[in-house]
Amino acid sequence: MRTKQRLTEDIHRDRRAVLVVNTHSRRGRLLYEGARSRLLGAGFDLIASYSVEKPRHLEETLIRARESGADLVVAGGGDGTISTAARMMAHRENALGLLPLGTTNNFARTVRVPIDLDEAIRTLVEGKVVDVDLGLAGDMPFTNHVGVGLSAAVMNAAPPPLKRVAGRWAYPMTGLALLFGHRPMRVVVRADGREHEFRTHQLYVANGGFHAGRPITKDADADDRLLIAYPVGGEGRFGLLRETARNATLGHRRTLGDDPFLAVGELWLETGRPAPVEVDGEPCGSTPMRIGLDANALRVMAPADSIDR
Repeated sequence: MRTKQRLTEDIHRDRRAVLVVNTHSRRGRLLYEGARSRLLGAGFDLIASYSVEKPRHLEETLIRARESGADLVVAGGGDGTISTAARMMAHRENALGLLPLGTTNNFARTVRVPIDLDEAIRTLVEGKVVDVDLGLAGDMPFTNHVGVGLSAAVMNAAPPPLKRVAGRWAYPMTGLALLFGHRPMRVVVRADGREHEFRTHQLYVANGGFHAGRPITKDADADDRLLIAYPVGGEGRFGLLRETARNATLGHRRTLGDDPFLAVGELWLETGRPAPVEVDGEPCGSTPMRIGLDANALRVMAPADSIDR
């Protein structure tokens, strides 16, 4: 396997790439042709380009892309698309390039890829290959988070038309509609020989540094060998609303040492009654569940000044 430096040099020199865009995503359908023309204008040799309209075809398309011989597989779409691309590209020699075309673009924000399309392509041209961690929900790799509680219900209920119109605000709007019928859970997190118990409507385990398009804390990233477990509020519904607003507005000021964050390398999660789990916005079984890390599992094209541990 080539070193990251050698792969970076090969991408800069040859610019051999494959483009895969989920045109079912919020902006993918509108921006596919623009992304393709911009990549060609930036000097990339596109071995192939794919417009994927049906999500069930995304994995097989990404497999074709990674086996194409291209040094760089460029994935365009939202967090679900990028998470799928990360799973398909984990432990591969070629690198994943990101075009953030979704609603919240959490993973792109975590690895500091600009949300603006032209700036994201500039990162592909001028950036470097870095290694980042993936989380493991059971045996399912993930880029951003595991959610237990209300978020799993929201992900199943958020209407696609609302997501297209309201963007990232579609999720809190749907959550508010579901909240008053939601029951709190007893959640137990076991990690580092200790047991932590919560009564809450929602618990997240994050791998990256962003959730809902906002910073979780100012010192979390996707290459720190840490998972961040945290409940959002207690058993009261208004506490959930208050803590959601607090997290959204103060995340950039908080640190991993603050309550209620638990930063660990691995944990066991269980609930008083089995609860559905969502992983990066997709249903993924139910509790109990082991959640761990796959360190340095993914090669990503990131800004040239990125720290690479």
